[in-house]
Amino acid sequence: MKQVLGIVASHRHLGNCEIMVREISRQLAEPHQLTLLRLPDFNLRTCTGCYRCLSKTGGCVLTDDLATVLEAIAAADALILAAPTYFLGAHACLKVFIDRGLSFYALAERLWGKSAVAVGIAGIDGKEGSTLLDIERFLVTLQADHRMSRIVYGALPGEVVMSDANRQLAKELAAALFGAAPPRIEPCCPQCGGATFRFLGGRQVRCMLCSNAGKLVDSVDGPTFAIDKSDHEFVTSRNAALQHRDWLQGMLARYLEQKKELKAIKADYQDETRWIKPGGGQADA
Repeated sequence: MKQVLGIVASHRHLGNCEIMVREISRQLAEPHQLTLLRLPDFNLRTCTGCYRCLSKTGGCVLTDDLATVLEAIAAADALILAAPTYFLGAHACLKVFIDRGLSFYALAERLWGKSAVAVGIAGIDGKEGSTLLDIERFLVTLQADHRMSRIVYGALPGEVVMSDANRQLAKELAAALFGAAPPRIEPCCPQCGGATFRFLGGRQVRCMLCSNAGKLVDSVDGPTFAIDKSDHEFVTSRNAALQHRDWLQGMLARYLEQKKELKAIKADYQDETRWIKPGGGQADA
């Protein structure tokens, strides 16, 4: 029996995110056991950028619930992610989690390649902002087998399944989790399938999911994106992610080599500027 982990990125119990995860699970033809994980309930500290996880086989050195969440993901055969929209973007718990992504390498063989689908939920039609990009970024950072992700609309708790269209979409997401992934929605990035772009001037564009650049090109079927891989990839494949890990470890070695020079640069910016501190106090730098 397949083990499916539903990641709910919302505080609301039986809110639209949890209900959509459960509805997708109900629509799965594959025999499975659904386990739920409410991501905001876990104590996930923000990454401090210490890089010690790159030289420590056990992963991140911070003491919190990250290991519990990673183990739940590692133990699953497939993932269903649902996240709400807060002010034109997905709930911040997703970003806090993937900011700790350097420590994922310690469990790389168990974490990566899991079949996954995702749904973002917004209360107002068209006001999801970057939510689709945010949920896709979560999955590609985990190097999941990202099968399908969509946005649905529903504001009141439970309203999301009052729509026949949303129930049908849940059925399609369920079919994609263990079946054939649907065709990409064109036009999209040919490298990662992303559909969010930054326009850089002229016809130059950058994919906001894999960060590769290229051009907007006219064709007989309409506009398309010609995007090339860069010399430094880290989300387009597992091999690219491991090469990025090796690069980071090299940067750590470079830092140690140049530590004395870098310390001198930092000292030049040290002064008596006052900082606002938690609790309303002030302290010298």
